[in-house]
Amino acid sequence: MTLTFPDLVLIAVMALFGIGLYALLTIRNLIRIIVALQVLVKGVILLIILAGYLTNQIGMAQSMALTVIVADTIVAVLGMALAVQIMRKKKSLDTSDIAELKR
Repeated sequence: MTLTFPDLVLIAVMALFGIGLYALLTIRNLIRIIVALQVLVKGVILLIILAGYLTNQIGMAQSMALTVIVADTIVAVLGMALAVQIMRKKKSLDTSDIAELKR
């Protein structure tokens, strides 16, 4: 059995999405959560490009992927800024410590 190009990309997408989702569910450190989100979104971007390739609308897929990259970068920067502020306030990046910040 030979794997075609779309099959290989789909395997990579599932691997990236699985790794990102597993990390999101198990990790408590804010910086690592942001990195896990980045991995998860990269899998989604690959899936968007693959869908464009399969439907012969690669230009549309590239523009959608670029939009997702920009939005993802904004989320990552805001998450990092939030993590820095929490680190200054609590001296910890553990998500269980954040619950005490609402007081």
